[in-house]
Amino acid sequence: MSRAIILMMDSFGIGGAHDAEKFDNTGANTFGHIAEANGGLKIPNLHRLGLTQVAEAASGKAPNIGLQVKSPMDIGCIKAHMSETSVAKDTTSGHWEMAGVPVLQSWGYFKPDYPSFPDSLVKDICQEAGISGILGNKAASGTEIIQELGEEHIKTGKPIFYTSADSCLQIAAHEKHFGLDKLYKLCEIAFEKVKPYNIARIIARPFAGEKAGEFTRTPNRHDYSVKPFAPTVLDKMKTAGGNVIAIGKISDIYAGQGITKALHASGLEELWDVTLDEVMNAPENSIIFTNFVDFDMLWGHRRNVKGYADGLEYFDSRLPELLPFLKDNDIVIITADHGNDPTYKGTDHTREQVPMLLFGKKIQSRDAGESKTFADIAQTLARYFGLEPFEYGKSFL
Repeated sequence: MSRAIILMMDSFGIGGAHDAEKFDNTGANTFGHIAEANGGLKIPNLHRLGLTQVAEAASGKAPNIGLQVKSPMDIGCIKAHMSETSVAKDTTSGHWEMAGVPVLQSWGYFKPDYPSFPDSLVKDICQEAGISGILGNKAASGTEIIQELGEEHIKTGKPIFYTSADSCLQIAAHEKHFGLDKLYKLCEIAFEKVKPYNIARIIARPFAGEKAGEFTRTPNRHDYSVKPFAPTVLDKMKTAGGNVIAIGKISDIYAGQGITKALHASGLEELWDVTLDEVMNAPENSIIFTNFVDFDMLWGHRRNVKGYADGLEYFDSRLPELLPFLKDNDIVIITADHGNDPTYKGTDHTREQVPMLLFGKKIQSRDAGESKTFADIAQTLARYFGLEPFEYGKSFL
């Protein structure tokens, strides 16, 4: 029997998307531009596993990471660079595709300018939730809009509604003055009301603080997602009697489908700690799936190059801690769901290829070249665990 550990570096693109022009993302390269802007990166373990090589193959340019010290990751690794076939560059599409269900139909979107949300939708949500109205009603940065409207929200009790380039409606409210349970209930109502609009996610964005300039988002974010259109590898694993351990926002992204255990950790350190604990204790026939959201939420969207660089170095420094807990047949997959180049224009995701680094004690190192779909990961897991194969993708094993 075997176990698979998936380390999802949310938004860690490596450039080179063949359809980047279609998304107005020509030249975006999350990894390459961070390395260049930071004057190098201390990532000896990711480099040893083949990250630099697949990034150069994807983008046509070697990332300027500088000299690296010797890595303790003396282990076989299959490396590849993957292109996305889903029609969007959002979190949901990327995650579903790597689980075997590419999103080949367009999501619905709200317009970016005020008012973003139809009057009838706002009226229906407010009436059922028992609130007098909303604030915001536009596309915005989540960290900026709470500074702009946080004080008015506390004074009026009206929640802050906003959207982004993704298919979503986000609702920000104060944890103490509005209440976390009330916010979650409001999001549940909104989730039902937006179904006719084909919206992928409602996102609860609680925050704390008492005045503008001091408001901060709390770790109690919760995503309300539509269910995958077809059974994912997680569903197949669960149906076959296996364990699917979701860490971070993984359970939210898949609407709880195919999950046997959900752990809502936050922050790179806690996510790593929880992941290592699960690797130490998870039984055979398990998938352990962690989303490291800070790369996207804290540094990509906020265009924080230094924060992203520091996060990459921290992530790399923890990789060797996995080795003592890996069983002979375990495999580990490091990958990403889209790009979010912090040097690029705007604050949205960027259409890029992503890395695929698959290592384990019994893996023979090789370069798998370019993968045409993230679904190759699902096909790999299906073959690894003896599950029914998928319509899309091919196995790396």
